[in-house]
Amino acid sequence: MSRLSLTRDKIYKTVARQLHGQVPCWVCGEHVLPAAATLEHIRPLSEGGNSHAENLAISHELCNHSRHAKVGGL
Repeated sequence: MSRLSLTRDKIYKTVARQLHGQVPCWVCGEHVLPAAATLEHIRPLSEGGNSHAENLAISHELCNHSRHAKVGGL
């Protein structure tokens, strides 16, 4: 398991504990199941963001990819 996968699991569990099991997608706001969770960089690495916990959020895989497709298409 990669380091980011471990971080994703840790962040997911922390948010789930804080919000009584409901983990909202950072992009769409809907609940994310553990199997569908991806780690989202709030400020993209390409814009000077980093992989520190304060710049990471949970999102659906589809939301994560569609967000990057929109950003890349601008």
